[in-house]
Formats: sequence, C-alpha cells, structure tokens
Amino acid sequence: MKKIIFIDDSPLDHFILKRILTKYQLDHEVNCTPNGEEVLGFLSKNRLNRSMLPDIVLLDLYMSDFDGWAFLEKMQYVYPHLSKPLKLHILSSSINPRDIQLAKQFQFVKSFIFKPITKEVLESLIDDDVSGGEQDSA
Repeated sequence: MKKIIFIDDSPLDHFILKRILTKYQLDHEVNCTPNGEEVLGFLSKNRLNRSMLPDIVLLDLYMSDFDGWAFLEKMQYVYPHLSKPLKLHILSSSINPRDIQLAKQFQFVKSFIFKPITKEVLESLIDDDVSGGEQDSA
C-alpha cells in the first residue's frame, strides 16, 4: 500500500483526491494537511524509519502562511537524510511557466501536475509510472 501525503490548504482538493482514491479503489493510505511545516517536522523526526515515511508527497505551491516554495526550500536539507527516497510532485493550479522552471531547480521534484488531479494521473503516481499528458516532468 502506497503512503501519500497531500499538502494543500484547499479542503475541496483534499476531497477530490480522497474521492478518486476511494471511488477507483486505488491502493493507498492518504494524509491530507494544510501544514507543510508539520510535514517537514514529521519527515525529519522519522527520517530513519522507512515504514513511517510516505512514498509520495503531493505539494501545492500557493498556500497561505507556509507555502509550497518555503516547503521546497527547507526540504532541500531534509531530503538527503531520509532513509528512503520519496517521490515529491507539485500539484498546482498555476500555469505560469516560471513556476514550472523554478520547480525544476529542486532535484527531488519528480513532476509538475496541473489541478485538478485525475484518476489516470493518480494511478500513474501510485504505480510509479509518471507519464501522461497533464504533467510536465520536472
């Protein structure tokens, strides 16, 4: 079972993700949160415990308070110390080419996916096969 953490301050986007996972019975354990700082703390605390770490992190860029860009900046220091590689994907409504280019600066960002997420894109993430028309591989 894949473990997914979705960092986004939109309850509607949380609902959409959970609904797709449930409706299509995709193998998952999902935790949705608006708090990227808590996720960083969790990752740091559990960096050596492979069973606690997520397989996939979905990250929105534009949130109030602690946004996705701040998360990515701090993640640079956490990621190298994780006991297993996790796949971090940007999930954003931004179509700004500059955002896509900036996201590519972070080695651990696997792709830039445009909202809303679809069943097909989610399946490809869960299956570790990141390919598809809606994504820009970072």
